[in-house]
Amino acid sequence: MEINQLTGTIIELCIKIHSTIGPGCFERVYEDLLYYEIQKRDIPLQRQLLMPICYEELRIQDAYKPDLLVDDRLIVEIKSVENVLGVHYKQLQTYLKLMKLKNGLLLNFKVDLMKNGVHRVFNNFGN
Repeated sequence: MEINQLTGTIIELCIKIHSTIGPGCFERVYEDLLYYEIQKRDIPLQRQLLMPICYEELRIQDAYKPDLLVDDRLIVEIKSVENVLGVHYKQLQTYLKLMKLKNGLLLNFKVDLMKNGVHRVFNNFGN
């Protein structure tokens, strides 16, 4: 599946979830539902993947964990907050950089319309 098609599929699933459930739940709930919906479509998926950081000679084994890694190409970070902050974008950009990936989705479910909670984030140096 081409990356724009994959991203579009994830966004469509988020809109479906949001229109069914609404904006009032914890992030974990939206993560569970999105994981379920993606799995139903047989798209390769990993959840809460503990990732290492190497810094000089030091390796920190469980340094960060993206919410979802879809098809080994797209990091999905889920929020349920009043306002998406700059630090939320930076967090996803850091994940993309560390994993050498290009595409990410920052999804905030605490919005009136899901389309207002969808933010694409890119790493220009990723694959």
